[in-house]
Amino acid sequence: MKAINSWDEIPDFDDEESEAKFWSEHELAPRLMQASLHAPDSRESTTITLRFDPRMLSRIKRIARSRFLNYQSMIKQWLAERLEDEMRKID
Repeated sequence: MKAINSWDEIPDFDDEESEAKFWSEHELAPRLMQASLHAPDSRESTTITLRFDPRMLSRIKRIARSRFLNYQSMIKQWLAERLEDEMRKID
């Protein structure tokens, strides 16, 4: 697989088939993926510790990788979505 190191290397696609073919032969370089993640100001969040069953954490990491996400960011996203659902129920 060829690594994409710059967003400029990704062409405009005419259709989904050409896009699928391109991504079957290319992948984003880890540096580019990491640089695209939002890094919140450390003053905006509080660090906590959670204990997970190792198998559960492994499954979470696998899902995050398939979505090109950091697993902690994905967990925060899931919690935020669930919190919104729960808040709607009590309003």
